[in-house]
This record gives sequence, C-alpha cells and structure tokens, in this order.
Amino acid sequence: MVSPREMEGRPVTLLPGVGTRLAGRLERLGIRTVADLLFHLPHRYEDRTHIRPMGTLRPGEKALVEGVVELAEVARGRRSRLLCRLSDGTGRLDLVFFRFYPRQVEQLRRGVVVQCFGEVRQGYAGMQMAHPEYRQVEAGGEVGEAALTPVYPTTEGLAQAQLRRLAEHALTLLPDALPDRLPAAYQPDPGWPNLEEALRRVHRPPPDADIDALLEGCDPATRRLAFEELLAHHLTLRRRRQVLQARAAAMVLDGGTEQVAAFRARLPFQLTAAQERVDAELAADMARPTPMLRLVQGDVGSGKTVVAALACLRAVGSGGQAAVMAPTELLAEQHLRTLHGWFSPLGIEVAWVGGKSGAAERRAALQRIAEGRAGVAVGTHALFQDPVTFRRLALVVVDEQHRFGVHQRMALKEKGGGEVEPHQLIMTATPIPRTLAMTAYADLDVSAIDERPPGRTPVQTVVVSDRRRGEVVERVRAALDEGRQAYWVCTLIESSDELEAEAAEETAARLREALPGHRVALIHGRLPPAEKESVMAAFAAGDVALLVATTVIEVGVDVPNASLMIIENAERLGLAQLHQLRGRVGRGRAASTCVLMYHGPLSETARARLAVLRETDDGFVIARRDLEIRGPGELLGTRQTGALTLRVADLGRDAGLLDAVGRVGDRLLREEPGVAEALIRRWVGDAERYGQV
Repeated sequence: MVSPREMEGRPVTLLPGVGTRLAGRLERLGIRTVADLLFHLPHRYEDRTHIRPMGTLRPGEKALVEGVVELAEVARGRRSRLLCRLSDGTGRLDLVFFRFYPRQVEQLRRGVVVQCFGEVRQGYAGMQMAHPEYRQVEAGGEVGEAALTPVYPTTEGLAQAQLRRLAEHALTLLPDALPDRLPAAYQPDPGWPNLEEALRRVHRPPPDADIDALLEGCDPATRRLAFEELLAHHLTLRRRRQVLQARAAAMVLDGGTEQVAAFRARLPFQLTAAQERVDAELAADMARPTPMLRLVQGDVGSGKTVVAALACLRAVGSGGQAAVMAPTELLAEQHLRTLHGWFSPLGIEVAWVGGKSGAAERRAALQRIAEGRAGVAVGTHALFQDPVTFRRLALVVVDEQHRFGVHQRMALKEKGGGEVEPHQLIMTATPIPRTLAMTAYADLDVSAIDERPPGRTPVQTVVVSDRRRGEVVERVRAALDEGRQAYWVCTLIESSDELEAEAAEETAARLREALPGHRVALIHGRLPPAEKESVMAAFAAGDVALLVATTVIEVGVDVPNASLMIIENAERLGLAQLHQLRGRVGRGRAASTCVLMYHGPLSETARARLAVLRETDDGFVIARRDLEIRGPGELLGTRQTGALTLRVADLGRDAGLLDAVGRVGDRLLREEPGVAEALIRRWVGDAERYGQV
C-alpha cells in the first residue's frame, strides 16, 4: 500500500506519456512531481464553453466556432498557404494556415464539419483565423467544453495541449496525490474551499466563473492556495528559529555597563528616541541565554552604527568578542575607522580582516583574534573564511545583509566554536515593508529605527536628461566655488561599447578639464586598498573637491561638507540603490541636492523609479514603492533565494493574508507540528534547508 507521503511525492514520470524528454521540459518549469504540476496554475483562460455564431464575431475576439467546410485549396506562390472557408448559416469564416501538412488538406476537405478556436481578425474578404486549433466533429453533435480552458506558463517544446492533458490526469488523482493537510479549524475563512475543490476550480473553472477574480487572487480558491503557500514559507523560517534556539545556548551578555556609559559620555550627540528603543530591545535579547536573532532596519543616516557599537560593547564587556561584517571593502573600512575611533579610547582593540590585507598584517590580525586580544573584528566576507578563528565569538553583526546569502551569515556564526551560539544582529539601510518582513524575516525579530537624528537637512532631488550635461557641470562648478564638495557617480569603471554609460575614468578626466582649479579624484572597487583609503581621507579632509566614483560609495561614506551629488545613468539603478547613494549628501547643515541624470528614452519602470525619488526621501515609503515596482525578489537580495520562489502567492497582492499567516503559523508549531512539517515539505521542498541551518 502506498503511503500518503509517497503519493504526494510521486514523480511526474509516473503519469502516462511522460518520458525522459518530456520530464526534462517539465523540470524547466520547476515541475518534478504531480504536486508541482497541480500547483502550476494557469495565467489566463479561454472560453470554449459555447459555440459562437460566425455572424456575431468581431476582430480581436477569441472564439469557438463550428461550421461546414465550403472550400479548401492550397494557394501557390512564393509562400504556399492552405485556405479554408467555413459557413454556419449565420456567416462565413476563412481559416489560413501558412505552415501545413498534406494530411491537413485531407482533414479540411469540402463537406467536413469542424470546430475551431482562435483569434478573429479582419481579412481581405471578411473575418478570418490564422492557424486556429481545430477538430472534426459530427454535425449538431459535440458542444463546447464543460469548463473554461486553462492557458499555462510553458517553455520551448512543451505545447499547451500536453500541459492540459497532464493537468487533467493529475486532477483525477486527487485527493490521494495531494491530500488536504490544513485542518479547517486553522483556516482564517470558513468560506474557503478545501484543497481539492480549490485546485479543480483554478484548473477547470466553470463557465460562469469570475475570471478576473481568479487571475487577480480575489477568488476564494486562489486565496486558499496562496494562504497555504505563504503559511509554509512562514513556518519554514519560524521553525529555523525554533530549532536554533532550542538546540543552542548563547552567552549572557549583560555586562559592559562601564564601557557603554563611557562610550555614551564621549558621543557628541544624544541618541534619538528610536535609537534608545532599539538599543533597549537588543540589550534585553542579549541578556538571555538563547541566541538573539534580530533585524534592525533604518533609513539612511538613522544611526544604526551607534546601536551596533553599543551591542559590541556589551559583548566585549561580558568577556566575549564581536564580529562586524560588511559586503564591500569600502563599507568595512568605514566601520573599521568609526569603531576604532570610538573603541580605542576605551581600551578595546579592533582588528581588520579584509580580502586584500598584506600577508604579515593578516597573520597578525588573525592571531590577535584567535587569542582574544582583539575584542572586535571587522571585515568583508573574508571573516567567514577558514583561517579565521575566534577565542569566544559572542556577537555577529552583519551590515547590509541583503548583499549576503543565508549560508554566508551561517558560516560566520559557526565561528563561535560550537560551545555557544553567537547572538546575531542583522542590519539594513534598505527598509523592508512590514508585509514583506513578516514573511521573509519570520525567523528574526524586527526593530526599526524610524527617526532621523536632528540636524539632517532634506535633500532636493531633480531629474534631468544627460543632454543637459553642460548645465549640470556648471552647477557643480558653482557649488565648488562656494567651498562645497560634490560626488559624481558613474555606473561603470571602464568604457563599454555595449552599455551607453559614461565610465568613471573617462568622466574624471573630462571633469578635470572642465573644472580647473578644483581637485578631482577617482575611486572605484578595483583600486588598491591603500589608494582607496588615501582618496577617501583626502575627500573627508576637504582636500578633494569633487569625488568621481562608482557605486562603491553607496554606503558607509560620511562627509558633511558634501552637498551635491550627480548620478549618471540613474535609470540603470534600482530605487534602493539610488536612495542609498542620495544619502551620502544632506549630512551637514547646508542645503543639499541630488541630480538624477538619465539617458533617454526612459522605460516605464525607470520613469516610475525616478518619480518616486523625486517625490519622497522617506526610505520606508521608498521600500513600499520598490516592492510594487520590482517585487520581493530583488528587494530582498540573495537572502531568500529559493525560499521565496512563490508559485501561487504574490506578496504585494496577498499582503492582507499575512497577519493570519503569522497567527496560524504560531498555532501550528505549538499544536500541530506534524501538519507544519507536511506543509513545509509540500511547498518549500528543496528550500527546506533554510529550516535546518
């Protein structure tokens, strides 16, 4: 006897007619099992449920018609065509086949009755269909289909007819092939259909179904499926957290009181109420013997680094070490300078672990970290490479986490040595909308620094065509003449014939010619670390007036005297990246401006992005709009690759379900862990590894 679990996981190759070649094509669509096939939903429907009189047809419609073949002939010429005329007594319709086989000439002979479906268009002699689907029928015999006809997303070599046949057969295997795992008591809407009813409705809707509701996710069947899928992803992450906290002990980091007080006393500013609130949340988490798993999100310039520094002080003051990881050398070096300046007066050593450190320097840093002499280690992904060992790693801080994958972060936390699990503080300056965070970060507690420090001036944002480059250069000259500094951001390092973007090297050379008397410097990711450090130090000291840069300056650069930023080819960058770049200005008291210079013509998406930047500088508002424009995948970066490959649900469309998803998910983990396991296995599959790390 086949168990329900085996039935649910049966490979699609067990369906009639699915051999190795067809299975390979199905796999390109992510279809490996019968369950995958049932969750591969139509993206539109065709109405073949009733036969339309030919006399009522209009151009642009898709319709099912039935008629007698009045004539059929092959029109010879440079390109032969099969022409066929149908009649049903109300009108005539011409069928045109530009590609045909000899047997089709026989099938469409005079006097044969056929049904055909296709798009109607205006031809030379009346209405016609080009390459319709057709079949021979008995006059007055067969009527239309009993249900609407699904049209599925497909791939090369896989016809709709094959997908429909396979889906039809899969539906006959219900409910054994896909038993309903979610008890009715856990469904938020008692009016929803069960799983079998929902699948039958979306694959074979009745003729009177509201197609718009089905396709837009408003139909109860679609909402039932979307809810279960979102629930499975939520459960995956919640279980990951549950497993981690159940199996791991963390250091209780309730010390460092003196270091924290001394640090606060040296700060030239007061923390905002939002910073105080988030700091208190971190302190409470770290004082527990279970690992902290917290995401701190805050807009550009909201002061996340200070909050992270306080957490590091508590770790070091409690006898542990902290590791601070950033995605780029430039940002990591900025953290190194900042933390060294803050911690050195307190007697805390900060070690550097970068990918381009000298051999001797690297060995010395690794030894100080391994011996525990360095309380804080700062670096890029080099921190989680094999040679790096910690004496007692108690806290991991990951900045700009969306640039890292889950496994990179997991590799760093494993540096704790196995005795204890490090607390994890994840930071991002790309705010995630609440609805997305509830699903994508269900394994983390989420804190928001939603208040900016006083003194930050709003940045005026203007959008101009690169045809006005001369005017922009003059605007830069005026700012520099007034003693201000400016950034000029390019999207490439070297010239490219394929991309219509100005290379940073060429731009710097031209700007030096256009702005004599002002020092223009260049920085990009390929410069040696010492040269980058020198350029940034000169810019911070005011010795460089204009910094030409690639997007390496997106985060981590703080020069209050810089009040103007030019971003070339702004249409090539995403909303979050543009907002991050813009955040490099407006850090002093002078009025600041960001010029988004684009190369036309603009796509609709690019136009929408630039309009958002012009309308608001609120990172949380921008994140919501970014979700609407780009969807969740790009907004989250690499963190949830695989785990957020949604087949039915749409995070923007189905945001209203997420509160219920959270409530039901927590109940299932407490009351029905077996049900939670089955839902994860069904929907997440290979990405279940996110529940194991």
